[in-house]
Amino acid sequence: MTRAEQQRVKLIAIDDDPVALELITDALSGEDIEILTSTRAAEGLALVRARHHEVVLLDLMMPEMGGMELLEKIVDAWPATDVVLITGHYSTESAVEAIRKGASDYLTKPVSLSALRERVGKFIAEALRRRRASQLENEVLDTCQFEGMVGRSPLMLEMFDRIRRVAPHFRTALVVGETGTGKELVANALHRLSPAASGRLVACNCSAIVETLFESELFGHVKGAFTGATQDKAGFLQYASGGTLFLDEIGDMPLTTQSKLLRALETHEFQRVGSPALFKVDVRVIAASNRDLHERIAGGRFREDLYYRLSMVEIRVPRLGDRKEDLPYLERYYLDKFAKEYGKVIRGITPRAQIILSRYSWPGNVRELENVLGQACMIAESETIDVRDLPESIRSQPTPERNGDEELLPLAEVHRMHVRRVLEKVAGNKTEAARILGINRATLYRLLRQSGSDQGAPDSEES
Repeated sequence: MTRAEQQRVKLIAIDDDPVALELITDALSGEDIEILTSTRAAEGLALVRARHHEVVLLDLMMPEMGGMELLEKIVDAWPATDVVLITGHYSTESAVEAIRKGASDYLTKPVSLSALRERVGKFIAEALRRRRASQLENEVLDTCQFEGMVGRSPLMLEMFDRIRRVAPHFRTALVVGETGTGKELVANALHRLSPAASGRLVACNCSAIVETLFESELFGHVKGAFTGATQDKAGFLQYASGGTLFLDEIGDMPLTTQSKLLRALETHEFQRVGSPALFKVDVRVIAASNRDLHERIAGGRFREDLYYRLSMVEIRVPRLGDRKEDLPYLERYYLDKFAKEYGKVIRGITPRAQIILSRYSWPGNVRELENVLGQACMIAESETIDVRDLPESIRSQPTPERNGDEELLPLAEVHRMHVRRVLEKVAGNKTEAARILGINRATLYRLLRQSGSDQGAPDSEES
């Protein structure tokens, strides 16, 4: 299959009337669209399942399976698919029911060629836009990545620039930030961009080492130094010589070990436990902490002189909640990652699921986002992540309470908030949302694009 063929929008028309299918094919054929037809509901459903059709035209009255039942099956399994119901027996009740169940539009037979091209053409154009936007997102994603980290927000760009500038020169560095923000990724970047990149990067989790064994683990020991020391052992510091030692959660290091680490940093020498011999060491040290080290200093649990020694270079990793403009890039990055890992096709996230993700506070930061999207990709039955694929804790999050200051919002923001609220109430059905709001779909797309919830329709469709 050529690249042009891969980019074509897939449309299927399901109708037990062959003449109607011929009319649809003649009216909608074009270079950007691939059209399949079926006169049987079960066969049509199987084709949708196999080919991931983005637009489905569906007759309401069919012998095997009713159009409403088939609509529910398609929308439930592939929420990003636009389904247009076509019927020769119009009723207000059936039209309302179709929209409520997720239909994007409702047409009455006989449908003129011009009406068919106009009404269905909008969904074809939107599917093309989504494909091009997805391709553009992948291209932009390449420019958003820096040494395994993803971001284009001012906070992240500032951090990337700081890493670039200090990596060639640092001997000690302190990386601070909440759990899950990516402190180890920063340490990896500092190491890879430093003159010690050809050496080892050795990671030591200070919170996982028993206090009585800390000095032995960090500096090593000689045979007979204590009960159980049956042979000489090199510690983390010696093992990392010529490279970089990463001390994660440095705030949990015992005070007695802190003083010996400070001396090793100042003299570039250390002693193994049980030996007076001095070992020379050439190592860069990166410490990381999710705790407030100033509070620990004030409480007598961390040495102030060690803090100043480590923090000659300090890099603060921002919370995900402070850089939510990076969410779309992170989502794309993890969807691609887990799609490859699980051997699945994951094309994107529905707008309503994106709204929920954008409103969440992310206390676990990027690590929590990775876990959420990993689970969603694992259990997703369609090629698009929807609300039902998200964990219950994310789906059921309460609406944040607003204080008096937050109520004083610009009028444009109030409009956008109301649009998002309506869209959530109708489970992401844009046609129904536009009807409730009293605007057309193109205007709705423009508002969503301005709010960052959707890319919106092409400018030529706006009104």
